[in-house]
Amino acid sequence: MADSKKAGEFFTYKGRPLVRCGDEIYYGNMEEPYVIRMQIKSKKEVNGEEIADKVTVQLMATDPYLSPRKQLVKSSEKNGLYLAMDIADIWLERALSGKKK
Repeated sequence: MADSKKAGEFFTYKGRPLVRCGDEIYYGNMEEPYVIRMQIKSKKEVNGEEIADKVTVQLMATDPYLSPRKQLVKSSEKNGLYLAMDIADIWLERALSGKKK
């Protein structure tokens, strides 16, 4: 059975890599100055499916020489993965373009 995805390829959202490991989702390219980390804090069941309820969104600098506290640029908690992805894309786009707020 052939794999539909080649090794080393990631799912993408709006042209940027989207990688999930357990209850953590990383959005963005680690080679760029910023990425988004989303942590699923709680889940709920809807029609027999478990979906994300509370999601923490964090804009993080990818500079390995910064302390973990200084890597964290922004943080927020959203209700649901849709709202979390929406704010994550806005924050990442602004951070990578150098725009303030």
